[in-house]
Amino acid sequence: MSSSPADSARKDRPSIAWIGLGIMGSPMSENLIKAGYDVTGFTLEQDKLDRLTAAGGTAVGSIAEAVRDADVIITMVPASPQVEAVAYGPEGILENARPGALLIDMSSITPGTSVELARAAAARGIRVLDAPVSGGEAGAVEAVLSIMVGGEQADFDAARPVFEALGRTVVRCGPHGSGQTVKAANQLIVAVNIQACAEAVVFLEKSGVDLTAALDVLAGGLAGSTVLARKRDNFLGRDFRPGFRIDLHHKDMGIVTDAARAVGAALPVGAVVAQLVASLRAQGDGGLDHSALLRTVERLSGSRV
Repeated sequence: MSSSPADSARKDRPSIAWIGLGIMGSPMSENLIKAGYDVTGFTLEQDKLDRLTAAGGTAVGSIAEAVRDADVIITMVPASPQVEAVAYGPEGILENARPGALLIDMSSITPGTSVELARAAAARGIRVLDAPVSGGEAGAVEAVLSIMVGGEQADFDAARPVFEALGRTVVRCGPHGSGQTVKAANQLIVAVNIQACAEAVVFLEKSGVDLTAALDVLAGGLAGSTVLARKRDNFLGRDFRPGFRIDLHHKDMGIVTDAARAVGAALPVGAVVAQLVASLRAQGDGGLDHSALLRTVERLSGSRV
């Protein structure tokens, strides 16, 4: 029986192991399957493995099994401790991936963790890129993520087709750790922007303005932003189901605050917003979407939440 064009295209593409199938990882891995890649996945939740299988991927029971024959290994996990947990140790990526494999960490972690991972991987003949993303769950589903990459140019060039199946803006920002540094700046901008939008929403509502009309006209002017466009319905409907959880943004604000201190950069507004994110989390809202910063402004304004 002759192979189909799709089968031939699949053989021409690198095989991919995907570790971490959460809110972002599941749709991203599915977009690679749609683009013709063979994807083998591992995560801790059986329902996520079932979802991968239903999408045409292969689910396995361990990291070692997932990465053993992979050309490209992609990790998408919550934070530095989880990256270290899946990368190191006898059952981890570095012990079980073959020399020459390319490890792409798309998690949002500290730049220092990325630099150390690249160093440890190089000793085993494994190449590494740090490639965090921006765009949230919607960007992952729609394959329009912004991907900021740190690492060697040759490795970035080799990975570009994979990145282009996942995102619309793909940029190498410099050596190892650079992608994470740019992601930290991204999270600073996003948090401050959400906070400003939340304050505007409460101000408009308390002033008796038609909020829907107000957000429509604001979106068409200089106040318009991707944050306002993506989070508009969250604000209007008080819909805080997680696309990007407050818990994770709290982690990211810690990363940018620490990194800025290390290089001597002042973050006066960012530091205030970091405290507001921490306050929202302390009040039990850490599992909500980061647009729930609106709840902090409402509480401060005397509104019942």
